[in-house]
Amino acid sequence: MQRVKVKKLTSKYKKTLSHLLKAAIVLFAFWIIYQKISSNQNLKEFNNLLRHIPSGEIFLVLGTVCFLMLVNWGIEALKWKHLIAGVERITLWRAIESVFCGLTWAVFTPNRIGEYGGRVFFLSPKRRIIGVVAMAVGNIGQMVLTNVFGAIAISIFVYRFAGIDYRLSYALLILSGMFCCFFIIFYFNIRWLNGILLSMRFTRKYKRFYSILARYSKKELLIILSYCLARYIVFSSQYFILFFWLIPHVHYLDILMMVSILFFVQSTLPSLDLFDIGVRSITAAYFFSFVTSHDIAVIACTASIWLINIIIPAILGSYFVFKLNFFGNTQRN
Repeated sequence: MQRVKVKKLTSKYKKTLSHLLKAAIVLFAFWIIYQKISSNQNLKEFNNLLRHIPSGEIFLVLGTVCFLMLVNWGIEALKWKHLIAGVERITLWRAIESVFCGLTWAVFTPNRIGEYGGRVFFLSPKRRIIGVVAMAVGNIGQMVLTNVFGAIAISIFVYRFAGIDYRLSYALLILSGMFCCFFIIFYFNIRWLNGILLSMRFTRKYKRFYSILARYSKKELLIILSYCLARYIVFSSQYFILFFWLIPHVHYLDILMMVSILFFVQSTLPSLDLFDIGVRSITAAYFFSFVTSHDIAVIACTASIWLINIIIPAILGSYFVFKLNFFGNTQRN
């Protein structure tokens, strides 16, 4: 009888602590989001650029970009559902909940590390660490495309604007090709990583967590990569639409090249999602300066994409934070 009372009391404390943790995460996320938005001069510049544009046109363009944001994270939810299928079956709606919840966590954690926690807490407790490994596979796929397209774009950029000797240009092209091949080969043979970890004594005891790496066949990895490519096309389209809309004199191929470079540079720098806007703006302003003098428009477009793709989803995801249970399985309400 005493044991039952203790168990009930412990369960009550865990439930209370869980509610406090969820409330703290949401309040902290909202507080720092508010602080960053209220002091963001770039968003104010974007608002100034829109003053002389018909409201119908603004609604159409920004509505399209916001719709693509939903498509982007919807594709990510499909990818997550596919990644985790060999570990735990979840519905598409559950995948969407976990993706948006992860985005709320990501805004205040370095290098989006909180996104892992936000997602895997929607899995059964014993499968959460394996879920982290599965999510890493999807992130590696996205990184592969970012690096491949980024390397190609940088090679073109150097050839056009750096004015280096043609022999150096050829050497850079060969180096970029080797760089791309390395990432593609590594991705489609990700099970090699499982073999490397098994060969080391101190990691062998954790094989039940990372052994999932050996389960992904090349066909499955290709499907995952196709989801990554679809996402890359979608968020590239968001940038393209805004830049082409507000800076129409820039050639569309130049926009695509600069956007690919922007993604590549962002992926190589450690950052915090909430403060990543500074890195994005500086990078975009520098590279776009080679094709346009409209620095304010470039920075304003970049800030608006940051707001639409990062901040709005993080706010939406705050609702799903309350559906977590840190000390057991997720609540099925």
